Amino acid sequence: MNYTESANYIKDRIWRFGMAQPQVAVVLGSGLGKLADYIKQPLIIPYSDIPNFPQSTAIGHKGNLIVGTLGDKQVLAMQGRFHYYEGYTMEQVTLPERVFALLGIKTLLVSNAAGAVNPDYKVGDLMVITDHINFMPNPLIGPNKDEFGPRFPDMTEAYSRRLRIIADREATTLGISLRHGVYVAGTGPTYETPAEYRMYHTIGGDACGMSTVPEVIVARHCGIEVFGMSVITNQANDLKDGVVNDGDDVVQQANRATDTMTALFTNLISSL
Repeated sequence: MNYTESANYIKDRIWRFGMAQPQVAVVLGSGLGKLADYIKQPLIIPYSDIPNFPQSTAIGHKGNLIVGTLGDKQVLAMQGRFHYYEGYTMEQVTLPERVFALLGIKTLLVSNAAGAVNPDYKVGDLMVITDHINFMPNPLIGPNKDEFGPRFPDMTEAYSRRLRIIADREATTLGISLRHGVYVAGTGPTYETPAEYRMYHTIGGDACGMSTVPEVIVARHCGIEVFGMSVITNQANDLKDGVVNDGDDVVQQANRATDTMTALFTNLISSL
C-alpha cells in the first residue's frame, strides 16, 4: 500500500488551496457527516480523487475528505469511513490513519453510530469511549510497519484520558450530558442477535458497532492521540418486544445528534 502517494496528493491539494497543514483529524461515522457542514472555508476532496483510497459504500457515508477550520483550528475530516464488512482488507480500512500520520496529524477524533447494550442507555445519548473490546481481526497482523510504530503497541490508554477530561469539561460548559463506556466492535454487516447483545453487556460492553476499533489501533500504533465518541442510535432488543434494527433509522437518529456532537467536538478542538 503506497501511503506516501496518498499523503503527498493531499498535501499538494492543501498547499494549492493556500492552507496550513492540519494537526487534527476527525472521522465521521454513519449519519454524522453533517458535522462537515460546520467546517469553514472547506476544501473538499472526494475519496475517488485520492490515490489508493477505497470508496465508502455504507449508508450515510458521503465519501469526502474535507479540510478547513473548526474550533479555530485547521482540521481534516473524513465524511464517511471504510468498513471490513464492505469487503475491504484491514489495511484498506485503516489506510487513512497511516496517511494521517504522514500528514503530521497529532490528534484523532473518531465518531460512530452505535447500538446500546447497556440497558440504562437511551437513543440519542452521547457516549465517550473509555475503552474497547475487539471482535474484529487485528489490523496489525502481518509484518510490522516499523516506520509507523512498534511491533507490540500498548493499548492501556487507547482513548486519551487527557482528551476525555477536556471533553467532560466542555460538555459541562455546554450543558451536554455524556455517558462514559466501553465500545464493542464486531464485523457486521448483520446487527447483533439478542443473545449477542446480552453477551456484550455481560463481558463489560456498553455499546456496540462495526467500526472504529481498527482505526484506533492503527492510530495508536502511529503515536496519534485518540478521542472517541459513540452516538446511541438504537437499543439492545429482545425477541419479546418486537423491536428490529434498521440501517436507515440508525442514520436518521445519528443526524438528530449531529448538532450536539458538533458543538462538543468544536469546543474540544478549540481547547487543544
